[in-house]
Formats: sequence, structure tokens, C-alpha cells
Amino acid sequence: MSIELITEVPGPRSRALVARRVAATSKGAAFLSDLGVASAQGAVVTDLDGNQLLDFAGGIGVLATGHCPEQTVEAIRAQAEKLVHMCAIVGTYEPYVQVAEALNAIAPGDFEKKSMILTTGAEAVEAAVKIARVATGKQAVLVFEGAYHGRSNMTMGMTSKYGLFKKGFGPFASEIYRIPFPNTFRRPPGMDEETFVGWSIDRLRDALVSQVDPSALAAIVIEPVQGEGGFIPCPAPYLQAIRDICDEHDIVMVADEIQAGFGRTGKMWAIEHSGVVPDLITTAKSLAAGMPLAAVTGRAEMIDAPHPGGMGGTYSGNPLACVAAIEAIDEVSSPAFLARAEAVGDRMRAGLLAIQQKHPDRVADVRGLGPMLAIELVSDTVSMSPDPDLTLATTKAALSRGLIAIRAGLYSNCVRFLPPLIVTDEQIDEGLAVLEASLTAAIAGQP
Repeated sequence: MSIELITEVPGPRSRALVARRVAATSKGAAFLSDLGVASAQGAVVTDLDGNQLLDFAGGIGVLATGHCPEQTVEAIRAQAEKLVHMCAIVGTYEPYVQVAEALNAIAPGDFEKKSMILTTGAEAVEAAVKIARVATGKQAVLVFEGAYHGRSNMTMGMTSKYGLFKKGFGPFASEIYRIPFPNTFRRPPGMDEETFVGWSIDRLRDALVSQVDPSALAAIVIEPVQGEGGFIPCPAPYLQAIRDICDEHDIVMVADEIQAGFGRTGKMWAIEHSGVVPDLITTAKSLAAGMPLAAVTGRAEMIDAPHPGGMGGTYSGNPLACVAAIEAIDEVSSPAFLARAEAVGDRMRAGLLAIQQKHPDRVADVRGLGPMLAIELVSDTVSMSPDPDLTLATTKAALSRGLIAIRAGLYSNCVRFLPPLIVTDEQIDEGLAVLEASLTAAIAGQP
């Protein structure tokens, strides 16, 4: 068993550290649990009280290769002895170039590619928009309800879920247009999936008349699987429709794979499930195994469109983050790793479906691609009313039993699963057993 509890969770040392955090840091920087972390390895986290917990949150999708992977740690240690920081604006160093070359090699598309190396996911998405605007000479951006693209001013404007991410922070960047995401689970009653997807594609085309003309549209930015929105896969025909529209009207198709990419869905990139090739793809999170690194990769002529000096940042392509990314890319892109990721997804999906069978009136949906999975909790399966309170109670009950799991969804009523993809079958089964017990307790109003 990976879970070993010697105190209540959170324990006294965890609570003491969190109390210091509350006293010393901004309330605006939210945290989802009162867990104080001492160390972690693989899929197991050790808290300050000596408890060992299973991590099914994975740093919100950052830890595809697990906590503190040995080769990555060694690469960071070796690099730290040679060069900690230089700034790629000032000089060029081998890891910076090597990361870009590796990304160009694995990104979708049979065309010449280049990469822009950055620091955060929001920075990558914003950079993709800037690239699209310069490359096309147009300004408008089309995004989707339920999307999460970041917390910078531009990406906040692109992000959905106003109350949590945007309230009080406006005004936001202009020329951002938003339409519904093709969520097949919450389609109109009586409409089958195929009809709904076709209807959604018609609404997409309508938006190019009612909201923004294609002659003004620089980019369509979409998550192939919505992350914060509730792990909702975009239907392949819809992605193909976007590709067709972009080809027809000189619009840049941007796949935001900050959360869904890097093996998270069982393929290197989530959009590969559809067979559609975007012009630009953004990545961060698991790109550097926990180190801050992000990138935009795609058509070379687009990446080269901005003028010299128009892009870049002090920490973009930090040497330590770059060597971590080199190790992560090598591991995640291997056929063996991706095959294991698929197996993890199959086992987790089967377990979640079994939980749904035990609670069919509260677990309304089990969805996702590969091991990027979520359950949607509702008050009942007649009204399908989202139940964020049950979701919060379930994640709290899970933490107290030694499982780290977090929420997602436009209505905060989904439990999402982002475990390290090196998780074992035994750990999957152990975590799902804790989840089922926690959900049962939460439904009964018990801790």
C-alpha cells in the first residue's frame, strides 16, 4: 500500500505551515487543501506529519513523469554546477537549442517548424496570439466557453468562468470573441451526439457572420480537451471544421495543449486523436517535469513573423528548466511511455465506471481521453444540476483518507484525475478505492 497515515490529514504540522502561509501571502493566491508537503517521489507525497499520500492531481498536470524523476534530478544537478542562468537574450547555450529542436521534431505536422521558448502556459498562449496577429495582419481571436488559457490580461480575456478568474480584474483585451464549446454531455434533450456536433459546427460558422468576420480573425484558439472546463474532449469533426475554416480564410489554428499535451491523453498531443494538425501548438506543464518552461511550436514562417526583440523574456529557456525538458521529452515521447499511459487510462476509466455504477444518481458522467479523466457529480440525474458541494466534500474526504484529488468544471462539480503517468496498477486501484469510499461518505454527509 502506498498510503500510510500516522496522523489525521491535514495533521498539526501541515496546519501550522498553512497558517503561516495565510498570514504571509496574498489571499488571491488560492490553495485547494491544507496539506503541508515535505517531499515526494513517483506518485507518492509525504506531508510534514510523515503521512504518505497518493497524488492524483500531479501538480495540476505538471508531473507526467512523476515527482522527482531520477534522471531529471541528476540533469538539473549537473546543469546547476555549470550554468544556472544566462538569459537567452544575452547568449545561447546548448540546452536551449536542444529543447527547441526536440519540440520541432515531435510536434504535429509535415512542414518546417520552429519553437519559441517561454516560461509559463499563459505566456505561451499570449505569444501564440501575438504570432497569429503578426502573421495574418488581423487582430480578432475566437475562443470557447469553458476555456482556460491563463491569468495574464490577454489570456484572462480569453478564459471563461468569469467569477473565479476574472471578477474585478477588467478591463480585458479587446477583439476576443467567445462561442459555446461542443460539450456533447450537456447537449439539448433528445438530440443525439452526431446531430449535436453537426449543429455546433453550424453555430461555429454562424459566428463568423454574427460575431466576427473571417477577414478580421487572426486565430481560433481551442483546447482539444478542455482542462479547467471539466475534461471535455472536443469532437474530431468539430476540430476538422475549425481546420477547414482556418484554411479557407487565412486564420491560424492554435491548439492549447498546456494541460492536455505531453502524453496526458495517451498520445504525445491530444489533438492527434482527431488527426487534425494545428498551425501552432502551445505546451507547458509536463514539458519540463515540474520546472517552469513553456513553448509555442508550429509553422516556421509563423513563428518567425514577429520582429526581432518583439518576443522573449528574462527567464525564458532557463538552463535548468531546459535540461529537465530534454529528459522529459525523451521519456514521454517513447512508445513504451505512451503505451503505459494508455494502459493507465484504461484501468482508471474502468474503475471510475465501476464507481458510477455504484452511484448512478450522483455520478452523471465519466469522460476524457486516455488517462486524462474526470467524473461529473450532480444532485440527481433527472435535473442534471451540478453539485459543487458534493464535489468539494468528496475531495476533502479523499484527502483525509490519503488521496490528493482536485476539482474542475465550469460549475466546479467535476473531480479531475491527473496522476503521474508512471503510477502503478496497484496505486491506481488503491486510489480508486479511496475515491469510492470518499464519495460514499460525502453522499451520506460524513467526513
